[in-house]
Amino acid sequence: MFENLTGRLQTTLKRLRGEARLTEANIADALRDVRMALLEADVALPVVKRFIEDIRVKAVGQEVVGSLAPGQAAIKVVHDSLVALMGEKNERLNLAVRPPAVVLMAGLQGSGKTTSAAKLARYLREREKKSVLLVSADVYRPAAIEQLQRLSTQVGANFFPSLPDQEPVEIARKALDQARTSAADVLIVDTAGRLHVDAAMMDEIRALHAVLDPVETLFVVDSMTGQDAVNTARSFNEILPLTGVILTKTDGDARGGAALSVRAITGKPIKFLGVGEKTDALEPFYPDRLASRILGMGDVLSLVEQAQRTVDHEKAQQLAKKVAKGKGFDLEDFREQLLQMEKMGGMSNLLDKLPGMGARQPSPEQLKQSEKQMLRLVAIINSMTPVERRAPDIIRGSRKRRIAAGSGTQVQDINRLLKQFGEMQVMMKKLGKGGMGKMLQSLKGRMPGSY
Repeated sequence: MFENLTGRLQTTLKRLRGEARLTEANIADALRDVRMALLEADVALPVVKRFIEDIRVKAVGQEVVGSLAPGQAAIKVVHDSLVALMGEKNERLNLAVRPPAVVLMAGLQGSGKTTSAAKLARYLREREKKSVLLVSADVYRPAAIEQLQRLSTQVGANFFPSLPDQEPVEIARKALDQARTSAADVLIVDTAGRLHVDAAMMDEIRALHAVLDPVETLFVVDSMTGQDAVNTARSFNEILPLTGVILTKTDGDARGGAALSVRAITGKPIKFLGVGEKTDALEPFYPDRLASRILGMGDVLSLVEQAQRTVDHEKAQQLAKKVAKGKGFDLEDFREQLLQMEKMGGMSNLLDKLPGMGARQPSPEQLKQSEKQMLRLVAIINSMTPVERRAPDIIRGSRKRRIAAGSGTQVQDINRLLKQFGEMQVMMKKLGKGGMGKMLQSLKGRMPGSY
């Protein structure tokens, strides 16, 4: 997300370097470029005007303090304004109520409500340690109930069965009774997609809201619809008392206009971002972290948190000790690193959060090819014997042909893997000889967090 905006903003802010002071003259052109970049990102026009004026007031005449260059001062001004625009801080779900806390999902058809309900259930189970009951009140879409039931099994949540010939309000009432008797911490209610202009459907969801009295009414919206997403959220908020927004499909949105506009237009916070198709691809929305990503400074905090959740720490420690002692880094270790990267969301997720990568990220097509190549490497290593993984030097002609046949690849692919692995072995040997210290020293001063 924000690839185009990041590139434009970084180019614009670089032009301010070399000036001794930020003035009306040297910032006017920069603000014009920022305005164009935001409009191209499909940010709502009233939001753009407010944002540009906020930057102008803060930036013009600001002294450059200490060793800060004007370009860096401008980045801080833009960063702070982005954070203010998107809501200052992460807005958590309000679960501090007598159980069950009811979460009602609303939105247009095709916005991703059902998958978001399942993702939210997994998030609450794994990170909040809550027991969750899922129920579908969507009696209109074919197989909607079956879809949620299947997803609930995948995420380990309980499911309350319903039937297409039942009334949604009846389903909701019975599910709430079940949540109370089973001592569920949270009840998540998926609903049918509806337009705000459909009076009958809006009456139905108002009736559901009255029966359930939810602590959270979340509007699920497809970020790729840009300003339409924001306008729809505003229309729903006028009819239904929304408490927050879940933006879905943000991994496929290169513009990011909805993320920058929703809070300002609706007054409702974005609480989660859907960042992929898998059931763990739901991230809490942190305005400060997203602002850093937009400006190409990465999101190291989220990356660290993700690593803590997904990386096998015991295996990581074993590898660290092995490298420190100078023992060989073998193909089994290489395979483990590839699988860990896949667990963390793949190459695109990592690059999006690394400092300095925002404007230099490969295209979505290139990233997709890279991730396919990673899976191909894993398949090749899986086709090797344990002895071959520990001693790659023995892999020659006949072994290469056997491995290629077993993994559905070509001998050239085996040669390419062995070459990449050899380069990684060299790097690991350097780390084992104290190279990590030199590597960290070279990174000093380039880490995010200082402007």
